[in-house]
Amino acid sequence: MRTAMRRTLKTMAAVAIVVTLALSTTTVVNAVATGAESNRIETYGQRVPVDGREMNVLVTGAGAENVVMIPGFGTSSPVRDFAPLVSLLAEEHRVIVVEPFGYGLSDGTDRERTTANIVTEIHSALQGLGIDRYTLMGHSIAGIYGIEFARRYPEEVQAFVGIDSSVPGQPGMDAAMPTGLLGAAKFLGLARVAAALGGDGGYAGPAYTDSDREQIALLTNRNSLAPTYLDEMGRISSNFARARDETFPVDLPLLLFVVAANPRNPDWIGLHERQAAAVADGTVVPLDGDHYLHHTQSRAIAEQFRTWEVRASRARQ
Repeated sequence: MRTAMRRTLKTMAAVAIVVTLALSTTTVVNAVATGAESNRIETYGQRVPVDGREMNVLVTGAGAENVVMIPGFGTSSPVRDFAPLVSLLAEEHRVIVVEPFGYGLSDGTDRERTTANIVTEIHSALQGLGIDRYTLMGHSIAGIYGIEFARRYPEEVQAFVGIDSSVPGQPGMDAAMPTGLLGAAKFLGLARVAAALGGDGGYAGPAYTDSDREQIALLTNRNSLAPTYLDEMGRISSNFARARDETFPVDLPLLLFVVAANPRNPDWIGLHERQAAAVADGTVVPLDGDHYLHHTQSRAIAEQFRTWEVRASRARQ
């Protein structure tokens, strides 16, 4: 019995040593790689002063109408993520892609990632650029932030276009997030390992080049699970709770592109149809694809947006 116990203890000690050495290695590798990668990240857009920090924004296109684009939660590089859709929209619009604090090339922040703070900061960036009338186009959680935006700045927001955007009251958004554990995984380099094993990160299509994928991977390693990211993640449930009974202003036109089949939420289209029905001019367009519709359906989104925009404009006249 004692011999068996000693063998068990020796085995456990050996495993502990191996795990400790492995974590020490991944921690050191992560720290060294993070420093080296910072010099390989290519710049784009322009820096706009906001709240004592700088927010990165890309402005492109020379159209008369503005389209302001807001990313979904955790998008490592909104400018590169939206690029296929932006190139099409910029043919007839001026497109402004905002990288909120903690995203893309923007600074991080220690301000709480509440909906109110995020919206205030994005609006400050737009003010700094002199942009005061626009269609707001947002992916995923931007559907929650967009409601606050439209209600707070009704003279500026002319319409909202959602790309599989979040809806108040959607199920599953009240779960607590293990931000402390994830922060430790970031420090120990485990997040880097997971990202490396995760493949192309959803950017395998022809709309993205090898350079795009490389740059997105670099920014993923930098931004994902960083303090600003984790603070927003930890407040997702409270931000959704505060938005539970909120709706877009009834006179704000809505165009909602929605994944046609969402096996995790069979009522996904229904949620958006009810949201669209709550305003005077609401349209839901189901599209085949996954949550990141703009990765594979950019042309369909751009074409249907143009058609809808013309109709909505005539209806307002």
